[in-house]
Amino acid sequence: MNILPRTPVPAFTLPLVQGGTTDDLALGTGTDGRFTLMVFYRGLHCPVCRKQLREIDENMDELREAGVGRVVAISMDTLKRATISVNDWELARLPIAHGFTEDAARQWGLFISSGFKESEPERFSEPGLFVLDSDNTLFWSNISTMPFGRMPVKALISVLTYVAENDYPPRGTVAP
Repeated sequence: MNILPRTPVPAFTLPLVQGGTTDDLALGTGTDGRFTLMVFYRGLHCPVCRKQLREIDENMDELREAGVGRVVAISMDTLKRATISVNDWELARLPIAHGFTEDAARQWGLFISSGFKESEPERFSEPGLFVLDSDNTLFWSNISTMPFGRMPVKALISVLTYVAENDYPPRGTVAP
């Protein structure tokens, strides 16, 4: 399933490793910004995810300056695996949600893989990056079938700054 820009995204509520739920993020935490950044990652077993989430964690202030008021990383990992990710990857600021289901991942258009290494879970979603607009509709997405080819965080910040400064609209709004 493809979610078109300017359309509502599928709703879900997940627990956060740091306490609370993803709903708490939607209510705002004293931060303002036009966008919500949702980063779906493969899980604890993925070194590329580790690098990406650490970069996001280190650039939270810059993301806020670019108009991102809420950020969350989401995986199909269990609480135990997600907690290990937070601790081992030294994620201090990035909220980490766990327990995303395969059905929910499919609703978001994420690709699903079967684990083949001992360190991999039986099933997990491949990465996806979603930027939601202030009305909770999709503004932009980037979905991958592999762990590779993700947009660097600094490039994302640059793009969102450009969007804000130039009132650039969502694109890809015509259904296939």
